[in-house]
Amino acid sequence: MATTTTSTDTTDGPASTTPRSRFGAELRDAVSARTILLVVAVLAVQMGFVLSYIGAFHAPKPHHIPIAVVAPASVSDAAVAQLNRLPDEPLLARGIPGEQQARALILDRSVEAAIVVDAGGTTDTLLVASAGGVAVSTTVQQIAQAVQAQQHRQLQVVDIRPPDAGDGRGMSSFYLALGWIVGGYLAAAILGMAAGARPANVHRTVIRLGVLALYALGSGLGGAVIVGPVMNALPGHFGALWLFGSLVVFAAAATTVALQNLMGIIGVGVAVTLFVVLGNPSAGGAYPYSLLPPFWSGIGPWLPPGAATTAVRNTVYFAGHAVAHSVWVLAGYAVVGSVAALVASRGKAQVSSAASPSQA
Repeated sequence: MATTTTSTDTTDGPASTTPRSRFGAELRDAVSARTILLVVAVLAVQMGFVLSYIGAFHAPKPHHIPIAVVAPASVSDAAVAQLNRLPDEPLLARGIPGEQQARALILDRSVEAAIVVDAGGTTDTLLVASAGGVAVSTTVQQIAQAVQAQQHRQLQVVDIRPPDAGDGRGMSSFYLALGWIVGGYLAAAILGMAAGARPANVHRTVIRLGVLALYALGSGLGGAVIVGPVMNALPGHFGALWLFGSLVVFAAAATTVALQNLMGIIGVGVAVTLFVVLGNPSAGGAYPYSLLPPFWSGIGPWLPPGAATTAVRNTVYFAGHAVAHSVWVLAGYAVVGSVAALVASRGKAQVSSAASPSQA
């Protein structure tokens, strides 16, 4: 009787794949070189976030805070010189003829405070505008009180422009600007990563920028509604805040689109670095520029968070004084970002067309 032998060798078939080998294949697929690079990039952004915020805020130190001194001609030069000779130069004082001029300089943001010397008495007056930054007003008050104590004189503080009742410590301008910035770059990033939304040519980039412009108008409107009619934090400037907000959001969005078109997903990380890691601590929100270290105080006015915070704060509290620079900075990001996004998409389309095989 013939015997039938069945082969049990399955080394070439799917059944030969062991759980260990399957896991190894999945591991190699999941943890590719590109994935590792992206994780390292995220770690770098995270450490940069910690370094930037701690570096900016761990030891705020006044430097050249501009103040005015109102004093009789006989003592004005000496008073100014004394303040300018303080250790580490926390103040940058200049003499002013009268109190009304000093008040005007504070309100147009030329100086942060003013000391009015009472030549006939022992109590001088410090004029501040804490709506421009509670931290800097408090710092000037502490410095002035220490100087007055050495001369056995008293100091009364008059806040000529405090924050509105619904604005707490005057931080609403910063948080509003921060919300607009975050919305702008997140909207652009989501459009860039959504299926089918990644721009492959100039037409798609134009469409994305158009959608983001509409989003910016809605976002600016929403922010103005929240801080105005809803929360009463920054009341009375609805139209101006809507326009500023729309510009802020589109500036952040257009810049993010440009970075994505140039660098792909890495561009989102660069946008986060620009707007959050560097922009937020240097924006003058928690601490005005005169209290920040030189690096952060130097870059703050040139980044959208700082420009937006200044524009909102000075519009609401200081009749729009000293906002021109901020508006130009935001407009620059919006225009340059849009142009760079279009140029980058056109360049990629040309490269792709040149690399594809010619059609017969």
